[in-house]
Amino acid sequence: MASSRDVGLFGPGSVTWRVHAEPVLMVAGLRSLFLQSLHPRAVAGVVQNSGYQADPWGRLLRTINYVATVVYGTTAQARAAGRRVRSIHAALTATDPRTGELFRIDEPDLLRWVHVTEVESFLDTAKRAGVALTESEVDGYYTEQLRAAELVGLDPSSVPATAAEVDAYYRHVRPELAMTADAAKTLAFLAVPPLPWRLGLTPARLIYTGVAATSFGLQPPWARRLYGLPGLPSTDLSASLSARALRTLLNALPRRYFEGPIYKSAMARAGRAASIDSSGTASA
Repeated sequence: MASSRDVGLFGPGSVTWRVHAEPVLMVAGLRSLFLQSLHPRAVAGVVQNSGYQADPWGRLLRTINYVATVVYGTTAQARAAGRRVRSIHAALTATDPRTGELFRIDEPDLLRWVHVTEVESFLDTAKRAGVALTESEVDGYYTEQLRAAELVGLDPSSVPATAAEVDAYYRHVRPELAMTADAAKTLAFLAVPPLPWRLGLTPARLIYTGVAATSFGLQPPWARRLYGLPGLPSTDLSASLSARALRTLLNALPRRYFEGPIYKSAMARAGRAASIDSSGTASA
C-alpha cells in the first residue's frame, strides 16, 4: 500500500512538479543538448559511445522516460532508473580528442555539467515561456534537483543548488568550453535530424525547425557566441517571445496529449495520499 501512495522524490507541493507539468519543456531538452555539446569531453563521450545518429528518436524517448520517472515515478522507480544509468555509465569510456587521454563517462565533472545544463535549461525555458516563479521558487527548484543529481552518482554537496551557484558554476566552466568538430557535427544533426514516420517532407519539418531555432536562441548569449553566432539581445527577445507563443499554443491543446502513464500514475497516487491525509488516517 505504501507504494500506491508514494509521491516520489518531489511530490505535488514541489516546484519540480509545477515546472515539469509544462509541455513547453520539450524545447528545454533540445536547449540542454546544444549547451552540453560545447563541453569537449562531454560531447566526445556522446559521439564515441552513443548511437544517437542511428536512432535519435529512440534515444530521445528513453531520455524523456528517464526524466519522467525521476520526476513523477515512485521513489523506488526513480532509484531503479538511477541505478540503470549509473550501471551504463560505469562501463563506458572515451578518448579526449585534444589530448588522447582515455576518460570515464561517469567522471563527476562530466556528470555535473550534464546535470546543471539540463536543470538550468528546464528552469530558464519555463521562466522565459511565461511560467511565473519567484526567486525563492527558482532556488527551490535547483535545491530539489539535488535529489536527481544524486541518482546519477553525484555528491549533492558538489552540485550548484541555487541560481547564484549555477551562475558561478557557468563562469567557472566557460574557459573549458569550445566549438569542436564534435560540437559542430552535433549542432548540424540536431538542427536537421531525420524525422520518423516519413515526416521529413511534410510540415513537421518546418515545425521542428522552428522549435530547434527557439531552443538554440534560448541559450545564454555566451553559448551562442561559442557556436560562432551573435549573442544579441534581440535574439534573446525573439526566442523568449517564441517560447511564450509555443507555451500558449500547447496549453490550449487537450492535456491528454501530454499526460503519459507515468504522470497519470503520479497524479493518482497524489490523489490517494491527499484523500488519506484529509481523512486523518495517514499515520500508516
